[in-house]
Amino acid sequence: MSCHAMLAESGDGKPEDVPGDGGTHADSRDGALDALLTHVPRCPLTPSLSPRKRTTSQSKTEPPLLRTNKRTIYTAGRPPWYNVTGTTFKEAFVIGLCGGSASGKTTVANKIIEALDVPWVVLLSMDSFYKVLNKEEQELAAKNEYNFDHPDAFDFELLISVLRKLKKGKSVKVPVYDFTSHCRRKEWKTVYGANVVIFEGILAFANKELLKLLDMKVFVDTDSDIRLIRRLKRDISQRGRDVSGIIKQYNKFVKPAFEQYIEPTVQVADIVVPRGGENFVALDLIVQHVHSQLEKRKLRWDISALASAHQGQPLPRTLSVLEASPQVRGMHTIIRNKETNRDEFIFYSKRLMRLLIEHALSFLPLEPVSVETPQGGVYEGKRLSGKRITGVSILRAGETMEQALMAVCKDIRLGKILIQTNHDTGEPELHYLRLPKDISEDYVILVDSTVSTGAAALMAVRVLLDHDVPEDKIFLLSLLMAEMGVHSVAYAFPKVRIITTAVDKEVNDQFHIIPGIGNFGDRFFGTDAPSDWCESDDGLIF
Repeated sequence: MSCHAMLAESGDGKPEDVPGDGGTHADSRDGALDALLTHVPRCPLTPSLSPRKRTTSQSKTEPPLLRTNKRTIYTAGRPPWYNVTGTTFKEAFVIGLCGGSASGKTTVANKIIEALDVPWVVLLSMDSFYKVLNKEEQELAAKNEYNFDHPDAFDFELLISVLRKLKKGKSVKVPVYDFTSHCRRKEWKTVYGANVVIFEGILAFANKELLKLLDMKVFVDTDSDIRLIRRLKRDISQRGRDVSGIIKQYNKFVKPAFEQYIEPTVQVADIVVPRGGENFVALDLIVQHVHSQLEKRKLRWDISALASAHQGQPLPRTLSVLEASPQVRGMHTIIRNKETNRDEFIFYSKRLMRLLIEHALSFLPLEPVSVETPQGGVYEGKRLSGKRITGVSILRAGETMEQALMAVCKDIRLGKILIQTNHDTGEPELHYLRLPKDISEDYVILVDSTVSTGAAALMAVRVLLDHDVPEDKIFLLSLLMAEMGVHSVAYAFPKVRIITTAVDKEVNDQFHIIPGIGNFGDRFFGTDAPSDWCESDDGLIF
């Protein structure tokens, strides 16, 4: 599988950077940076040759790809860094990149991403966290009279909250800042956790709380004349501004901010990189150090832990199995039979799906309601005590249950999650996600045709929780489950309701359910399974 990265922003240039309040990198030095901010040491600066371009803080329309000289890095997923208890393994490694405006920080960040060659990287820019300007401030900005390089122009509280969550491996919503209108766009971008988080900004080292979150601090050292030339080229070509306005803003705000807030913070850096992205020796040192730290924090999805953690334990109370009536057993006999043709397999699978969904709906909370009948009488009934229901299928085989969901639940909203196996690490990884808006307010029916180890289901539930769906509002439905998968999900997420038509006892060495049903997706669609589909019952999870 190709290398992956998750970007919180795209492009490689910006209008102005924003400084922050003083801070240090350790509790023992809480006052050191404050002292630095009142003192302006002169540092030797050398040029970098890597320009930057950006008009918004992040892309909202471009595909999730980072194109480098060597390859294209896919940006659509992250590993499931959760053990069998549903808690995180290790925190992400956070690299802080600081330097003056147009110093080449994003260029250095992209060079590091390319050289690291690790599966999942988040690039987070301070540019996304400018405050929204009011009408008066916008008028000042239009006349180059607003100081974008002052700490008050930046939302540090939101930035620290986002970075802290990313470090813990959680998903976050990152604002998209429009530098033309000086406001945040309505649509925020959802970003997932990663092995490495690269955080870049002119004030990456100028806040005490931010420094505490950084595992490695890199200062990009670029000559002030080079930085000014880059700003002139960018603002003239991309924003239609005149030279006199650019020079005025630079002399009044940008240069003083660099001398007061940015340049002094070089003293808290672990590594100083002269010449930016062209300094390959410094970049190699950074990459070597990050690799050594990642090796110490190695994240592995331990399937053997899933297999042995709950042997001999009684089935959880959160499990509900459809009554094994003669009709249900008869349908199971047909779909489990390897001689059953595809038409019959599909027909009886769909019947079971509808029975399963009808059974699951009985667990939704209902509230009393009175209605008037056509005869004028009053009927005391029930209705859903919630806003709505959303169905989410785990692709590929889970998609087969969508028609039954729509047939039973009128106007149900649908989402999809695609989970595939990383052949290098053996970990299930999120590759595609489409969830309805405001899903956190819904009851969510998560469907997959079969669940053997529970690996894909665990990750799918974790993704829903990352999108603020309450655990007790998630219902996991599957036609067939193995005891191992039931225990894994119930132990990690004890409030999730698990509902199925049957539970088989064993999972073999290839992670097939025994006696099982075979590869459900292949039998339903009449296809041969791709080697990297992470379907629960086909033995292709790891």
